[in-house]
Amino acid sequence: MKKPIIGILPLVDVGRESYWMLPGYMRGCELAGGVPVMLPLTDDPKELETLVSVCDGFLFSGGQDVCPETYGASATALCGETVPERDRMEAALLPLVLAADKPVLGICRGIQVLNALLGGTLTEDIPALRPSTVDHHQMPPYDQPIHSVALVPGSPLAKRLGKTELAVNSCHHQCVDRLATPLAVMAAAPDGIVEAVYHPEKRFFWAVQWHPEFMYRVDGYSREIFAAFVEAAGRAPHG
Repeated sequence: MKKPIIGILPLVDVGRESYWMLPGYMRGCELAGGVPVMLPLTDDPKELETLVSVCDGFLFSGGQDVCPETYGASATALCGETVPERDRMEAALLPLVLAADKPVLGICRGIQVLNALLGGTLTEDIPALRPSTVDHHQMPPYDQPIHSVALVPGSPLAKRLGKTELAVNSCHHQCVDRLATPLAVMAAAPDGIVEAVYHPEKRFFWAVQWHPEFMYRVDGYSREIFAAFVEAAGRAPHG
């Protein structure tokens, strides 16, 4: 049986003018039975059409802040480094992925950019705009949980994990503000920050704010997230 090919959005090192990849994204997919490949950074329509035809699923990885223009805002001093080329690629890629109903998994920046591209907004900086006693920006080691999230009963994530609460790691300073209309919440932190979402009208479209790519070695629930994604990518659309 053919293993599903998982296209992963590239990480970008602006200073070194290079693309790179965290091994956890790839190893998480590999352990779940997928064949991960890092995508080129491109918004060329023909190249993207080819990638959507070749890949069985797409992982929207972490990285720099989403350009505020993506969600109709202007950048302030609270916004960190952005990569406009990546925002343009994701904006061009996502409609093709949705039209083909290819499975999607978003992680950290992934949940943020997916929400923004679907019409939602982001909080530019949690400490300044949504101060909380919940630690959303832990120091290493990143494979240890730092706070809990409550899973929405009956949501796909709660059903898959068989849990109502989950201990997660956390390293982000931006977050979902206004949720995009097509999305539904699957998990939230104790301070109300959205931690996981899904698209009810797609066969698999999940995004989480935490980092299963750092916890997959020590946490079975992180491996289950990758497994659910890769399993969906291995099934034919509407099959």
